Amino acid sequence: MKKFFILVPALLLGMVVMAQPPKGKSKKGTVYGANVDKSGAMPANDLTGFMKGKASANVKVQGKVTEVCQAMGCWIKLETADGPVMVKMKDHAFYVPMALSGKNVVIEGEASVKETSVDMLKHYAEDAGKSKEEIDAIKESQKQMMIMAAGIVVL
Repeated sequence: MKKFFILVPALLLGMVVMAQPPKGKSKKGTVYGANVDKSGAMPANDLTGFMKGKASANVKVQGKVTEVCQAMGCWIKLETADGPVMVKMKDHAFYVPMALSGKNVVIEGEASVKETSVDMLKHYAEDAGKSKEEIDAIKESQKQMMIMAAGIVVL
């Protein structure tokens, strides 16, 4: 029984340490996470209007990826007229390659508006490879549109 309680945490630690973002190109039709049907996706620019008066909602959004986490591929940002939408992977169940930046995607998940702390904003800036000056310039928390993605498909 002692071996079991030592082996399980060691295996879990090994899985976390060895986790790597997917390598290579993001080809059209590639799915990350749960399978996503591309039909019926709203444009990312419509998301803010759709979310008015809602705390959260299940959404299917189509947009262009402007930024990808450079550390692990664990988050992306979508371009919208109202500013970027932060997309995180639900339960860190999957990662995306850095090559996803600049691609059009459809994302299915739960959207909400969240207050993002200064510490978290600085963490995201570090992950994005921002300079020390840019990171140090972050002084205030921000309300951000966020999507917790269950799946992403490249268009």
